[in-house]
Amino acid sequence: MAESFKDMYNEQFFDRFTKDLQLVIHDFNACEFVSQIMDDEWKNRKYKQRIMHITAVLKKFLPVDYKDAIAKILELLDYVKNMLPDFSKIDDKNFGLLTLEYGAILDNYVEQYGIDDYETSIKAIEKITQFTSCEFVTHPFIVKYKDKMMEQMLVWSRHEHWGVRRLASEGCRPRLPWAMALPNLKENPAPIIPILENLKNDPSRFVRLSVANNLNDIAKDNPETVINLAKRWKGESEEVDWVIKHGCRTLLKQGNPEVMKLFGFDSIKNISIEKFQFSIPKVKVGDALEFSFNLLNNNNEKNKIRLEYGVYYQKANGTLAKKVHKISEKEYAGNSVTQITRKHSFRVVTTRKFHFGLHQVAVIINGNEFGKHDFELIE
Repeated sequence: MAESFKDMYNEQFFDRFTKDLQLVIHDFNACEFVSQIMDDEWKNRKYKQRIMHITAVLKKFLPVDYKDAIAKILELLDYVKNMLPDFSKIDDKNFGLLTLEYGAILDNYVEQYGIDDYETSIKAIEKITQFTSCEFVTHPFIVKYKDKMMEQMLVWSRHEHWGVRRLASEGCRPRLPWAMALPNLKENPAPIIPILENLKNDPSRFVRLSVANNLNDIAKDNPETVINLAKRWKGESEEVDWVIKHGCRTLLKQGNPEVMKLFGFDSIKNISIEKFQFSIPKVKVGDALEFSFNLLNNNNEKNKIRLEYGVYYQKANGTLAKKVHKISEKEYAGNSVTQITRKHSFRVVTTRKFHFGLHQVAVIINGNEFGKHDFELIE
């Protein structure tokens, strides 16, 4: 994903970016700026390396003093705001005024050059995040300033702008992808909970999504914390029920008994499968595995069933590792037989390395596996 992101920094982007910079930097030399950006190593740089390089070049064109440089960045944001007449209409259906590539540069500037100027940087982060996603920059500040920064996140959770409120949650996610690790919050998520309490019923769907993702992060290291919150929050509102359900998605995939019961997926009495079969028990990398089975509900009444399947992937050391995939989550009529057919892709992706040999598939009903079935992955 990061490899495709790096190509966002192209001539079209820098044409727009330099025009914006000319609004606030006196005698800004756009040609020289772009020339320094797209040097001999540009094509070989990966996403993060490009961000770091752009930020380093930008620093040469901004005032030497960090406070003065941030003042120029904030002035730039005000220009952007004034140039867009629909700014007042921006809401959580349109994530931000500035694109992610724009935001990544501003975030990185604060992270690289502002970590020792807490007050100036906090004001900058609060402003920048109203225009674009800004969660990666908060992690280094949480690591360095700990309690002070988490107190600020709690203040932000009551901010009038939904982007700042979202940052209050997203910016302290213990397992935020591609962000600096937060070992203290992974071990003890207690400072996060008051923030999520403030935001769980937020009017913005992007804020509620962040709360759910934060809960899911916490659940991977502290499942009991999330289970207790889910029990306490359940039924507060339709929106909160969605938050806790989405926040418990890893626990649901793990078949956690308490969570299964909480959402009504605890019974498998008189439910079974039959006639499991593969269309072909061997699949080539790049193709799809197809399998089918019958789901039997032998109860007289309808049953709420979460139906999944687990693929046991071959690892380099010869062991198998399971990944769960959802099929459906609904009520199945009493005394019914439902035929289920599924295709599972083995297309090549950068995030997974396939190993040839034995693999397995298991059907999962309400967190319970119903047998394992062998197939072979071949070249």
